[in-house]
Amino acid sequence: MSGPKYPGFDTLTLHAGQRPDPATGARAVPIYASTSFCFEDSEHAASLFNMERAGHVYSRISNPTVAVVEERIAALRAAVSRLPEYQRVPLEMHYASGCTVREIAVALGLPESTVTGRLAGALRRLRRALMEAWS
Repeated sequence: MSGPKYPGFDTLTLHAGQRPDPATGARAVPIYASTSFCFEDSEHAASLFNMERAGHVYSRISNPTVAVVEERIAALRAAVSRLPEYQRVPLEMHYASGCTVREIAVALGLPESTVTGRLAGALRRLRRALMEAWS
């Protein structure tokens, strides 16, 4: 019998930390189609426009859906930046620059099997970091 099945890396980058909505049971972050948001009073509005407090004033500036995506991208970038260089460099070359394992191996002067191992290790570390950050 196999052990527990944990979410894959792609699933974690999209959904980790998201709790189902208690009222609707929806699993994904709702898409807010609103272009404007209400304020408690003029002081509340002023503090939002002056960026003295977090919140949303107009969807071209920000909205709750975009904020969630921005938070997740920031968490992923932070997790990548904490990887050891020997794993971070091949990971960025592969996923950000689109290099193949062979191209990375040639560029770094490493065997392909080493590059493959480093990529796998980097993804394991990222998965653990994202599970901790978003659980």
